[in-house]
Amino acid sequence: MKLRYLGLLLVIAVALSGSVSVLAQDGGSVSEIGLELVAEGLTAPVNLESPHDGSGRLFVVEQPGTIRVIDADDQLLDEPFLDIQDRIVELNQGYDEQGLLGLAFHPDYASNGRFFVYYSAPLQENAPAEWANTSVVAEYTMSDPSANVADAGTERVLLTVDQPQSNHNGGDITFGPDGYLYIPLGDGGAANDQAMGHTEDIGNAQDTTNLLGSILRIDVDNGDAYAIPDDNPFAGDDTMRGEIWAWGLRNPWTIAFDAAGDNDLFVADAGQNLWEEVSIVSGGNNYGWHIMEGYHCFDPDNPTFSPLTCEDTGANGDPLHRPIIEYSHKVGLVVVGGYVYRGSAMPNAFQGHYFFADWSTSFASPDGKILIAGPPPEGVEDAMWETQVLSIAGRDNGELGAYVLAFGQDENNEVYVLTSQTAGPTGETGSVWRIVSPE
Repeated sequence: MKLRYLGLLLVIAVALSGSVSVLAQDGGSVSEIGLELVAEGLTAPVNLESPHDGSGRLFVVEQPGTIRVIDADDQLLDEPFLDIQDRIVELNQGYDEQGLLGLAFHPDYASNGRFFVYYSAPLQENAPAEWANTSVVAEYTMSDPSANVADAGTERVLLTVDQPQSNHNGGDITFGPDGYLYIPLGDGGAANDQAMGHTEDIGNAQDTTNLLGSILRIDVDNGDAYAIPDDNPFAGDDTMRGEIWAWGLRNPWTIAFDAAGDNDLFVADAGQNLWEEVSIVSGGNNYGWHIMEGYHCFDPDNPTFSPLTCEDTGANGDPLHRPIIEYSHKVGLVVVGGYVYRGSAMPNAFQGHYFFADWSTSFASPDGKILIAGPPPEGVEDAMWETQVLSIAGRDNGELGAYVLAFGQDENNEVYVLTSQTAGPTGETGSVWRIVSPE
């Protein structure tokens, strides 16, 4: 395979990794937002979803294994919608990437009452003995979709994936505009995509014979548990995993489809030592890990330095696709994906811009940042999106002062941010905030 010279790309990426001005299409600019408290007293809120059933409810996933309801009046109900704490692997209270991680309502939830979750279960019996956990995608059914309490006894397991290490679990499942369920999976954990349970030399993310390091796409309306869509890239290929839709990912922790435009899928893929990235992901594409980290070449034997050259194709000879957003660890440690703004409450300058965040600059103290990125001008090809850190109105120095765990979007396409004062799945310092115009 030929080598790519990345000297020029390095210069471009470094220039775009800092805080730069984002200009809106109408010539306005965005630099400050307000936050309106919606709910507090939560434990590690890692996901927020709307059932799109006209009820105005929001459902908040707590990492230890519960889902809570926020009603249309912004009241957090005491009784959980779902409690499966007894099915979750034991969590490390200081910090953990396992737990109840994802929730997705069927597009026809209002009529069929079906919803889906992703969680980390104790390692199943037939898994390698020294591995960490088993990721589970399960379906539940509500006899009354308008009810605020689900029956945990309706669980039907669709998919299990054994995980060699406890980190890099992905989990932010979502339905696409095509009606299929998308399931992000990390590379299996540890570091460098090189450890027990990782494919020798190429790593799991480049190995399309296993499911790790990929985004899966399945049809939950057909088959015994599910069916593989005919247009998945490896459908019908007995040598590959037909569930795979895109691959070459390290830890696609948060993903979301744009509610308008071309309904692009935005995937925030957590980096390792140097670079964080967001990509617009399309089916059949390879996003580079562990050959690349963001725009940069990656050497698993020397991960603190970005080499100037690397292979430009993956293990199957497929081209590597670059991200639209990149920033360095001088900004923060872990990218947290959000949503392209398509609501009506914010000024027009925010339309079509992508809200996302960085978790924190430190494990020791909460110091997350909310960011926004704007697309390049029309006609400009292969350009990075311009990115800046947003100031928070009414906060000291405009700083958030919290760990950012996730984002959410309601049925009106308004955007929410989920925060905590603790790095691990413990305490009751979790909060849900609605992003609003600054006063």
